[in-house]
Amino acid sequence: MQRKLLYIVNPISGTRSKGSLEDIIKTETKKIGFPFFIYPSVADGDYSFLHSIIKEKAITDVVIAGGDGTINQVVNDLRKQEVQFGIIPCGSGNGLAFSAGIPKDPVKALQLIFKGHSKLTDGFFINKKFACMLCGLGFDAQVAHDFANAPKRGLTTYVQKTIKNFFSAKAYSFVLTAGDKEIKTEAFFISIANSNQFGNNFTIAPKASLTDGLLDVVIMTKQNKLSILFQTLKQISGYNKVKSVDIIDETSSLIYFQTEALLVTNKDGAPMHIDGDPVETVAQLKVKVLHDAFRLVQ
Repeated sequence: MQRKLLYIVNPISGTRSKGSLEDIIKTETKKIGFPFFIYPSVADGDYSFLHSIIKEKAITDVVIAGGDGTINQVVNDLRKQEVQFGIIPCGSGNGLAFSAGIPKDPVKALQLIFKGHSKLTDGFFINKKFACMLCGLGFDAQVAHDFANAPKRGLTTYVQKTIKNFFSAKAYSFVLTAGDKEIKTEAFFISIANSNQFGNNFTIAPKASLTDGLLDVVIMTKQNKLSILFQTLKQISGYNKVKSVDIIDETSSLIYFQTEALLVTNKDGAPMHIDGDPVETVAQLKVKVLHDAFRLVQ
């Protein structure tokens, strides 16, 4: 069966000129000889209008040129279609792409897509909201909120917002339930990760896998700021081992475990993000992995 590609290009993600990116897409796809179509991303994240187009034009691949937020919206809306997904990373963090080994250079990303080797990849739900890679509560979510409201995008802006929020960050009260284990804690942040990435090759959950049917939960508990920096360095270096949820110590500076499902009571209304995009926070999160949610070229 001949492959037919449908490209979705986010005109505002990251900092790259999307005009030149579309030229690259057209040039490289014409070289390989695959029929293709290009559509802009939509602000409301509703891609249901593409369902009929995918069927009528016998689309085999949906390729997303954008950041993690755009990827989340497209995959969520189209994952039940009989297509595989490709990514051309052009967001500010590109966490899912980096986790899947997808190069940031658009020509190299396209060459990977053209080879067409896809794997079934997990997602997860937070209440009824879909996530491809990461949900965060607390510090990193506040950074995501501030970054979304910044007049400029890009890594420099993200670093600036991170540093600013670090010095003003506070701990929030949470209760987490995984299986029979209840964890009461005050935490600087909680990351619920399907991917090992925060973005920009910053690895918050080193043992996380896109295909293992598990979510990695990282909790940075209340402590002084110097200790937080030390614990973060230990975590991203892979020093901290994943522990069984049954034996974790609530008094630890950093708690790291894996689970298929999780209930989080967000007692203080800590800010929240899903796949790097700020969302309205909720008092209770029911989190459950969705195994083999979509096919991703990686």
